[in-house]
Amino acid sequence: MSIITRKQLILLVILTLVWGINWPILKIGVTNFPPIFFRSICMWIGLPFLGLALWKLKISFVVPRAQWRELIMLSFFNMFVWHVMVIVALPYMTSGRVAILGYTMPIFSAIFSVWFFKTPLQSRAWLGVAAATLAVVFLLWHEFTQLAGKPIGVFMVLSAAGAWAYGIQRLRRTEMTVSTLTISFWMTAMTAVVMAVLTTLVETERWAMPRTETWGAIIFNAFGVFVFAQTAWLILARGLPPVASTLSVMFIPVLGVFSGAIWLNEILHWQDWAAVFLIVISIACVLWPTRDTKSQA
Repeated sequence: MSIITRKQLILLVILTLVWGINWPILKIGVTNFPPIFFRSICMWIGLPFLGLALWKLKISFVVPRAQWRELIMLSFFNMFVWHVMVIVALPYMTSGRVAILGYTMPIFSAIFSVWFFKTPLQSRAWLGVAAATLAVVFLLWHEFTQLAGKPIGVFMVLSAAGAWAYGIQRLRRTEMTVSTLTISFWMTAMTAVVMAVLTTLVETERWAMPRTETWGAIIFNAFGVFVFAQTAWLILARGLPPVASTLSVMFIPVLGVFSGAIWLNEILHWQDWAAVFLIVISIACVLWPTRDTKSQA
């Protein structure tokens, strides 16, 4: 529990907007288009520009040989599992509901920090976890019947959320000495290779030239998500307290739900509005400074 800086707050707000509205954009992108191929194109377009940013900032691309094993592990939990499972599940579920299931990640993260890393949580943090959990339940209220018919998709997204949560906890404790931007570049590069191999193995027959709307989704993801948002998230995850860096982005599925309702005509219910209130409460529980942090500031 520490006071968030102005720079972190600005990054967090922009990150939330980009990731939040990206859910319906993703849904548009993978409609009638092979999902893994879509994600692969986004990464390969964004990767050179991420590399250009490192070059311009004069940040080294070099990762010491002894740290590559840790980099691969971070890539596996933070990116491989997440990007493959979520993008494959997305065509079969509404964009808002995939966002909700995906952003159960903060709940997993808070629990993993206690189970695996023996990190004590203040009572206020547990209140935030409880509020976020209840918000997810509200948002899934009208989905239980439909989800029962899509157990594989639900399992995939929840597994991705759990893997991401563990990856974030591991990232916060990494002993890698290289820049966060260097980590982001190589994680994206390795994931791009994984996605390229997978789409070649299972989607070759479905490859086609993207339509105009698909190209729009690809460009937004290439630059908004992989060049900016992913790097911003890694910086925040390494710089903010564990629960703050995760529960603070719980507003992303709220944006996903409502932007999906506006752009894709997904129906909203009173439970969606109740969830907004609960998620705001969960964020306040984590980010609102205590007396101790105020005095330290």
